[in-house]
Amino acid sequence: MDVSTISSFFNISSPEIENAALNSSTAKVPTDKSFGTFLDSAVNQLQETNMYLHQEEEEEIKFALGLTENTHDLAIAQQKAETALTYTVTLRDKFLEAYKEIMQMQI
Repeated sequence: MDVSTISSFFNISSPEIENAALNSSTAKVPTDKSFGTFLDSAVNQLQETNMYLHQEEEEEIKFALGLTENTHDLAIAQQKAETALTYTVTLRDKFLEAYKEIMQMQI
């Protein structure tokens, strides 16, 4: 069900809904499926994971030094870092699994 169907169903009309319907119907999906594009996205993922780990470390240091008492920000930074690291490790494992499978193929 798209946005235009929802707006007609509930008889809602607003510029935001019309823009969302227009953008969803004209959204472009990247068609470049080269290895370079895949490698660039993997490098970007690693950089993002490192950024989250760095932010977590900064929050822990601030909390340990008593510069902040906000445990909420610390918990959020820890969860983001943990999730990003788990995702990155899972991708690495899948990549290595695929690499091993390719290397076992007979030519």
